[in-house]
Amino acid sequence: MTAIPRFEPLAVRLDAGRGGALRDVRLSPLPPRMIEATLEQSLAKMSRRTKLWELSHHVHCSIVGTCLSTGELRQVLAKAGVAANATTDHELHSQGVSLARQRDGAAKLLHKALDRKHRTIIARFDKAGSADEVRGEWRQAVKQGDVPGGYWAAMTHPAATDALVREVFGEVHMLSHLVGSAANRADIRRLAELEAENDRLRAKLARQQDQLRDGITRRDARIQELNGLLARRIGEDATARQHDEASDRATLEGLVASLEQRLRSESNRRAAVEERLARVADELARERDQHAAIRRHEAALREELEAVEAGLAPQTAAEATPCSLAGLSLLYVGGRTDRLGHLRALSEQHGAKFLHHDGGVDDRSGLLAGLVSRADVVMFPVDCVSHEAVAIVKRLCRQTAKPYVPLRSSGTGSFVSALVRTAITPP
Repeated sequence: MTAIPRFEPLAVRLDAGRGGALRDVRLSPLPPRMIEATLEQSLAKMSRRTKLWELSHHVHCSIVGTCLSTGELRQVLAKAGVAANATTDHELHSQGVSLARQRDGAAKLLHKALDRKHRTIIARFDKAGSADEVRGEWRQAVKQGDVPGGYWAAMTHPAATDALVREVFGEVHMLSHLVGSAANRADIRRLAELEAENDRLRAKLARQQDQLRDGITRRDARIQELNGLLARRIGEDATARQHDEASDRATLEGLVASLEQRLRSESNRRAAVEERLARVADELARERDQHAAIRRHEAALREELEAVEAGLAPQTAAEATPCSLAGLSLLYVGGRTDRLGHLRALSEQHGAKFLHHDGGVDDRSGLLAGLVSRADVVMFPVDCVSHEAVAIVKRLCRQTAKPYVPLRSSGTGSFVSALVRTAITPP
């Protein structure tokens, strides 16, 4: 009897970032098969897309959680008669995952809802005729930020192989760890709070303006009433007018003074509210700029991570291709001395000759000029090199028409990403 192969958990070491400690993560093994279908279903699947219940139950959780929002899932399950209004989001998700593996009305409703939501990207994937073309469409969907639609279209495509389904599932699994970090969630929450505060202040300002307008209207009406009363008193009795004139005038002046005081008070309050509104608007703009900068930083880190994974991924002899950096001389200026050996090994691994200058310009500027003339491309980390050395490198590279590549940091990820970009577009 043939022994059933065991799938051991995979241990992965993740770098927590600059200054952070390494941590080990154990990933649960993938099932032996990702598409569970009979022979007849497999033959019929060659001409149609895979149904939700034909996929392995191991991927149902990621499909329901990634490709449908909580509100959409609640609507589908309510239509199927299995979701109550008091059901929590987690319970709702668990119900959706459980029903997805059953070939019944609820699973069909889930499948139709997913097709209806992602029909545009499904139509684009339909043009793919092979697993490699499906993989290319998946990469394009990830770059465009449509991970939910691309994930559903790739997992159910007729040309998707078991290996491709595993690959796409693994990438979505890791994306769930990389995106949505606590820092981004805090920034988004802060942005929402500021926008809500902005709306509240606008509503309060509108109410105060209405109150101020009503107060001015009442003041004008009262002044007209008093003016009419004063005119009647003047016409009725000149003698009485002489005795009462001082009293009426004092009353009128006191009332006018009181209304003017109220008007000044409301005007001051309005100015204070407008000033606070302006401050909140400025703070909101700064928060938005910081959020955009964090998003750009996240994109750069993700690009570096993909470059590191591509550079460190093992290749078979059949997959190996000639390295476009073979025979290239690379000058690295600055950086940390404890990482130079690793950077040199990575350069030589890609076929490039590694040259180094520590970035000092007081007594080695002549040596720097000689190294630049020998190099085909110059790299320097902007966080670990002197400004004088950077200025000299840029001037020498412009004079000798040599390309230079500023690196975001002195870490290995930035260096590997630059090597990959240079390999793709050599100087």
